Amino acid sequence: MYSDAMSTNASERLIEATRELLWERGYVGTSPKAIQQAAGAGQGSMYHHFDGKPDLALAAIRRTADELRAAAERVLGGKGSAYERIEAYLLRERDVLRGCPVGRLTMDPDVIASAELRVPVDETLGWLRRRLAGVVQEGLDSGEFTGPLSAEELASTVVATVQGGYVLARASGSPAAFDTAVSGLLALLAPRTAR
Repeated sequence: MYSDAMSTNASERLIEATRELLWERGYVGTSPKAIQQAAGAGQGSMYHHFDGKPDLALAAIRRTADELRAAAERVLGGKGSAYERIEAYLLRERDVLRGCPVGRLTMDPDVIASAELRVPVDETLGWLRRRLAGVVQEGLDSGEFTGPLSAEELASTVVATVQGGYVLARASGSPAAFDTAVSGLLALLAPRTAR
């Protein structure tokens, strides 16, 4: 029983260390040795739980993707109008200068070259677009949003604003660029009565 708990603990530490290192350094910069050091785990422990770096990275990416979806769902599935829920999603607390832990992986050539590692990234961004499109469609159906809007196009615009806002903020070294992008989008989306 003791060894099972230690084994699970080592597996968790390895996944969490890999998540942080992928976010900070990307796939190429995340070596097995760096993972083991960050996790306080030995090489034997790593290869006991995972088939290698790609297997461990996949577990870490999946966990990060699951957490991103859960955080988005908390606000998108919450109370309020369509606009209020989209606003809550756009304004929720983020580490803007670090960027999106899933979105950043799209810039990692090794992740994109690997169909297996790319799948949870693509699935998560696809889920987010579909979930946002559902909220936008609610707003269109209720008359909250008007005009020739496509729910899918607007959802993609929201995702692109967030991901692009991260890029602008990181390039400038200031979250102000992200905040400006979000403010601009919210002004465009604001229901007519709020303008």
